[in-house]
Amino acid sequence: MTAAPFSKPELLAPAGDLLRAKTAILYGADAVYLGGKKYSLRSRAGNFSMADIREACAFAHDHGSHIHVTVNEIPHAHDLEGIEEYLHELQECGVTAIIAASPAIMRLAKETTSLQVHCSTQMSITNSAAAKLLHTLTGCDRIVPGRECSLSDIRTIVKETGLEIEVFIHGGMCVNYSGRCILSNQMTLRDANRGGCAQSCRWHYRLYENDMERSREDALFTMGSRDLCAASLLYELMEAGAASFKIEGRMKTEFYVASIVRAYRSLIDDLFENHGVLSEEALMEHERELLLAQNRETCKGNYEGIGGSESIIYHEHTDADVNHVFLGTVVGTFENGFILETRNPFSVGDVMEIMEPAQPTRRFVITEMEDSETGPIEKSRVPMRHIRIQSDCHPAIGSLVRKGIL
Repeated sequence: MTAAPFSKPELLAPAGDLLRAKTAILYGADAVYLGGKKYSLRSRAGNFSMADIREACAFAHDHGSHIHVTVNEIPHAHDLEGIEEYLHELQECGVTAIIAASPAIMRLAKETTSLQVHCSTQMSITNSAAAKLLHTLTGCDRIVPGRECSLSDIRTIVKETGLEIEVFIHGGMCVNYSGRCILSNQMTLRDANRGGCAQSCRWHYRLYENDMERSREDALFTMGSRDLCAASLLYELMEAGAASFKIEGRMKTEFYVASIVRAYRSLIDDLFENHGVLSEEALMEHERELLLAQNRETCKGNYEGIGGSESIIYHEHTDADVNHVFLGTVVGTFENGFILETRNPFSVGDVMEIMEPAQPTRRFVITEMEDSETGPIEKSRVPMRHIRIQSDCHPAIGSLVRKGIL
């Protein structure tokens, strides 16, 4: 087999509900992956009814995008009841691909539908021999390698198999090997690999040695992994032949989805058009966009070798951090400004940045605003209020607004 030709990878974004699916597409995703009501991990995400999936597919088709559906739980015998009918329903809705973690489901989909089949990262494919074997057995169209793979592993798998390879570039990482964890099962009776992970690794623990507590009240122990951010390695992953760049986060907010998809869309396009050579100013702007979106510490995962202590969160505060830069959504306009439905606090004198699909960021300083119920105000502190903001900007309804700097 020979390496895949150099091309711009698909940008694959997460969505926990229909609004976030449409948001991801509007802000630049080539494809969106989502979960149905059955057979999917992330059972606590909003997830999609068949009517929602059908609407998402129609919206994606109208915008030149695609919908992938996760069918990635690790099934026991009774979990397979109705699976063939479900796959046919997905096909009829216009779904492009399923992401599966069971060879039986993969082969069934290939034998009975026209759906593309993507092997989930849950299968821990970390070498070309395993990738080729799975392809031979199931006919799968794409491999999503285990997140334990290095950049060198990715290069080798692409070169030696010629298969489509999808890699994660941003988002949550499991502290255990490919999600093979039973902490949630033991502590909450929620099966992590059948859709119920309680993220027990991110809880705060007291540490004991010989019945003596070693933890402090102000620094309880947590052991979750830092989030992945492979932004600095994107061009190397392009050169390696990765066909798809995947963002994790089906339980993230609309603002997170819009921000992170927008940031990576811009970075991927810029890197591809400039053959990986970007000015210091351009790199700083891309970095800024990513930093404004994330709310947990990040690392490069295992791309430069198996992550060590720098990839683990050992302190309690990171997991509690909240991103307060999202100020609200534009719900109306008037001659000299717009109406913002608020989320986080802001004041006269603050900088606002308007995020619109396929548009550059616009910044301005708030000089005058009023609450739709109480009149002129200097500070907005109550979420879900409608605030009239004076501005020469004329954002489209539905645009997202964040706090910025000049």
